[in-house]
Amino acid sequence: MSDPGITGVVGTVAAICTTGAFIPQIFKIRKQGGEDLSYSMLAVYLVGVLLWLVYGLMFHAPAVIWANVVAFILVATSLVLKLSWKEFAGTGRSGKRRPRVAVDMDEVIADSLTRHLSLYNRATGENVTPELIREKGLEASIPPKHRAVFERLPHEGGFFDDLSVIVNSQHALQLLSSKYDVFITSAAMEVPHSFDAKFRWLQKHFPFIPTSNIVFCGDKEIIDADYLIDDRSRHFARFRGTGILFAAPHNARELAHLRANNWDEVLAILLKRQSAAAIQQSAKSNINTEAQELASN
Repeated sequence: MSDPGITGVVGTVAAICTTGAFIPQIFKIRKQGGEDLSYSMLAVYLVGVLLWLVYGLMFHAPAVIWANVVAFILVATSLVLKLSWKEFAGTGRSGKRRPRVAVDMDEVIADSLTRHLSLYNRATGENVTPELIREKGLEASIPPKHRAVFERLPHEGGFFDDLSVIVNSQHALQLLSSKYDVFITSAAMEVPHSFDAKFRWLQKHFPFIPTSNIVFCGDKEIIDADYLIDDRSRHFARFRGTGILFAAPHNARELAHLRANNWDEVLAILLKRQSAAAIQQSAKSNINTEAQELASN
């Protein structure tokens, strides 16, 4: 015969474990949502708890009664939190994130090619232009004897200081910020000393992008975003979202599933409008001009 005391302890511990199992789940739902919880599972579990409660009442079993009353409260709380999370999704109260757009820097919002070609032509006496690169390709436009010079230039001090801004990129990112979380993602590890200059450049020209949304990385596979706007299609290879190839002279002859020749076309893709030009025109009076005001002060 088992000891009644031991049996009671075992039963009590078992009741505490099975009843309290939903406490960690409630904390998880509050922080991350309940998308991984099935409504069917919660409903069946709730019915089971109610039946056990009825069983305890029928046989006047206090331990069964209190355990299932507590379990009912916890499961019902989980269900309410899951429903509430879904109700407030996207409002910022639930924590569920908005769609994300990751945006490359060089040749997408910063005109580094103009600086690169200017320094290269001055150093070599060549006359390489964006039009030549667009026609022949980058590799064919740079003679092998000057390849080392061309590749060295971005590593020299001051290269990334005060680059020109790609046309309409500021307005476009402000517009996109109303619907998306916008991240700047630069493969800056290719030129490690560029971090400081790029960060200062972004603060000057894109102050509306939070510093927490600036990502300097190597492999863009790590970027968790829905869209990546980049002038290098190699970054799309293992990217889990949708890549948009931003037109640049070096990728002019490259095929892409989605290509944008300018920021008007990016807006047409991401805002799903008929006319990107109409978007820019209608939004001029509503665009946040904080960036221009800060830059002028």
